[in-house]
Amino acid sequence: MSDKSDKISDFASLKELFKDVTPIEQNRADIQRPVNKPDEGSIEYRRLAAAEKEELIVDGLNSIHHELLSAEESILFAVPGVQLKLIKRMQSGHLGWDAGLDLHGFTVDQARNELHLFIRDCRKQGLKSILIVHGKSYTDPNKPALLKTYVSEWLQQTEGVLAFCSAQPKDGGTGALYLLLKSDERHKSNR
Repeated sequence: MSDKSDKISDFASLKELFKDVTPIEQNRADIQRPVNKPDEGSIEYRRLAAAEKEELIVDGLNSIHHELLSAEESILFAVPGVQLKLIKRMQSGHLGWDAGLDLHGFTVDQARNELHLFIRDCRKQGLKSILIVHGKSYTDPNKPALLKTYVSEWLQQTEGVLAFCSAQPKDGGTGALYLLLKSDERHKSNR
């Protein structure tokens, strides 16, 4: 029983210590540190301003990526339901391609816009297989393939893209993608 009486006396002592404490009105802590803004002419200021600039979003596609891809990394993506036989034919380059888009020299925003418009137009025309050349970023050998990473992310978010994979060397290798598109049902009746 001495254990119980020790606990009661400890609690009474603690209660006595806090008798003059008044509760605070706010129930959330402010954990943000004060931000010291850099001078307007500094590089840091320009970087912060660029980062705060409103993000351009095209048809739900933004410039957020999850994992940077390397220039030589192969890509393979397919939505559920695409036949394995069709994916293997695409990977081997046996499907061919009906149209192509070369994104060399485009900024990220320009590439996103061009890719969106190109895929939309291809689907309207009923094209099933296309080629997208994103490049390998060899101009900056120490940097990851940024455009390749973005293109891969955008294609996974784009309506009508059934599958894509890295192209065969004759069509650009890991600097290009074969895409398999779903036809646009709205435009089938117009044909």
